[in-house]
Amino acid sequence: MSALRDSAGWTPETAGAAVRDYLIALQQRITDAIESADGTRFRRDAWRRDEGGGGESRILTEGRLFERAGINFSDVRGTHLPPSATQERHHIAGAPFEAVGLSLVFHPRNPYVPTTHANLRFLVATPPAEDPIWWFGGGFDLTPYYPFDEDVLHWHRNAREACVPFGAGLYERWKDWCDRYFYLPHRGETRGVGGLFFDDLSEGGFERCFALLRSVGDRFLLGYLPILERRQDTPYADRERRFQLYRRGRYVEFNLLYDRGTLFGLQSRGRTESILMSLPPLVRWEYDWQPGPGTTEALLAERYLRPRDYLAELS
Repeated sequence: MSALRDSAGWTPETAGAAVRDYLIALQQRITDAIESADGTRFRRDAWRRDEGGGGESRILTEGRLFERAGINFSDVRGTHLPPSATQERHHIAGAPFEAVGLSLVFHPRNPYVPTTHANLRFLVATPPAEDPIWWFGGGFDLTPYYPFDEDVLHWHRNAREACVPFGAGLYERWKDWCDRYFYLPHRGETRGVGGLFFDDLSEGGFERCFALLRSVGDRFLLGYLPILERRQDTPYADRERRFQLYRRGRYVEFNLLYDRGTLFGLQSRGRTESILMSLPPLVRWEYDWQPGPGTTEALLAERYLRPRDYLAELS
């Protein structure tokens, strides 16, 4: 975290406006791409918040390709930074704040198309008698039900390309962070095959960090659309559908038990419907169900639900 006065010429107002403009434009870009692919339009739902700020939720329901897709922009202000944002920042606990963010989750209909999630955010806290403190966070990750090596390799190559202009080792560090963050300790498995995750990003000044955020945001569609196009027409039957709904339960468990974004939204008294749109519309749990040995369903846990160096192993 860093004081904005360390970044020449930037103020909390101008920095927030620049990030806001970029995220609103990115929301529109992704909306256009998904509407074109699916043939269904998003419902646009603008909302305001009593404590300050608001946003626009965009929800696609029962489309041709997606059972639910959500792309939410928010710009909220509050008088007390929530506990979920200050676990590692005790000195700014309870400070006034502004949080600008874009969050999306796509739950496909076809079990051979992965679920995906992305989040980009910028926070400014103004502790009493101190300069404003700012930081970026976000990333993207992929949750397949029936993984294909070429898809996973493409996803991680694209993630690496987002990081390459900003120094050696960044992709490896953020990939590792993603593997550790999207992990279900009570299940002993990762949520999917990972991607990128970062938080508390302020090193190098505002302009560098903002450029990094834009690189991650601009790379999302380049990573996901080719996979969607390859798998969207793959035939499937009830067996694959039932497995997809079963695995969606893991997604729900993570989001409700561990996800800091969900906690931040609820603790900051954000719009509940927009926060919980990340959950799939249909899901099922089975008591102590295990896939049969050697089945394609068993391969998911055996080969993919653990940290792996995909670029080295699959190239």
